[in-house]
Amino acid sequence: MVERYATDEMARLWTEDAKYAQWLKVELAAVRAWNKLGLVDDSSCALICNNACFDAARIAAIEKTTHHDVIAFLTSVAETLGEESRFLHYGMTSSDTIDTALALQIRDSLCLVLHDIDCLLATLQRRALEFKDTLCVGRSHGIHGEPISFGLVVAHWFDDICRAKVEIESALKCISVGKMSGAMGNFAHAPLEFEELTCAELGLMPAPITTQVIDRARHAKVITSLALLAASCEKIAVAIRHFQRTEVYEAEEYFSPGQKGSSAMPHKRNPVLSENVTGLCRVIRGFVTPALENVALWHERDISHSSVERFVFPDIFITTDFMLRRLERIVAQLVVYPQNMLKNLNLTGGLVFSQRILLELPKKGLSREQSYAIVQRNAMKVWEDLQQGKPSVDSEGQSLFLCALLGDSELTAAMSSAEIAACFDTAYYTKNIDAIFARIFTKKDNNAH
Repeated sequence: MVERYATDEMARLWTEDAKYAQWLKVELAAVRAWNKLGLVDDSSCALICNNACFDAARIAAIEKTTHHDVIAFLTSVAETLGEESRFLHYGMTSSDTIDTALALQIRDSLCLVLHDIDCLLATLQRRALEFKDTLCVGRSHGIHGEPISFGLVVAHWFDDICRAKVEIESALKCISVGKMSGAMGNFAHAPLEFEELTCAELGLMPAPITTQVIDRARHAKVITSLALLAASCEKIAVAIRHFQRTEVYEAEEYFSPGQKGSSAMPHKRNPVLSENVTGLCRVIRGFVTPALENVALWHERDISHSSVERFVFPDIFITTDFMLRRLERIVAQLVVYPQNMLKNLNLTGGLVFSQRILLELPKKGLSREQSYAIVQRNAMKVWEDLQQGKPSVDSEGQSLFLCALLGDSELTAAMSSAEIAACFDTAYYTKNIDAIFARIFTKKDNNAH
């Protein structure tokens, strides 16, 4: 974990003390379960639950001898108790404590991630509505396609994150299970009711069946869900980086007073935050393979997954939390340039209206092949004119493409000049924006993503 990318809220969930606190929480829930089942008397239960505590430094010292962290932990706790400590960890194996406590840590972390996602979604919705009617050019393969609105671009981002949220919520439900089934998962030393009572105390569901550990496919689902979220977040970051390119310059990250872009070039304003998000998302996705490889353990259990998880879970949650907060701030402060969007929309001399003409000609009785040939030959001429430095509009403000079309006798034989000119109305391309937004930004539809 790199402290540079750690927020206090998430980092504190993954400290050594936090881990031991969750272990103790599980152990005390187990004692209370045994009390309800009649094994532990009320006095011993009260003494354990009121007095049990741990010392991280003491645990570390004991582990140097035991080479077993759970035994070192239990020894440290037992030192704070009297003879009632005999009921601590009764009928349990190490993984009962570790896996159930890990579920608590992951659950709390996912809840914090979901809060971050909600903040990002609120900002995306606000900015989408803000730019609902702001015209820009849509691109495929990086090439100008047709007019859209910038709000529609942001609405797509919103929809992506909504789906990612559904996956995270599914992962939260999947991982919110505990186990008290013992060393081989056969409940030989404790009844199923012991597990049910312990998990209920912790707000978890009992895993229906386990080996000595909870199935690592559950943990892999968490990691892959976070990786999908990261992929959608990187999609936003990459788009912002493109918009900030000098040749495009339709939007840019907020550049604060006193901020510097380059040690060598004082003029630079770089999309460094979006680039940072891109890098962090790569790191998040990098945990998918080891998480999937953790699923196949030997027989009822080995510990090849353990060392992986000591890295993966703290790092992926701390990185995801920071990345989401940074991305939300980028979107919230994104500086948008509608005039540059309009300038770029008109950059190709009206070529973005080519499909509009194409779709009108079959209505006039021409075949699709004839229609395509007419439109394409005029479009290719405009491309050539632009490459030769010809202005995208003539002296009367008429686009090159419209001029070319009006001069095509085959086309004008099928369509009037007024009909051709009407095809260059941008309102045609935004007429359904309100309907799309109603579909995306309603509570009913959001829940269906």
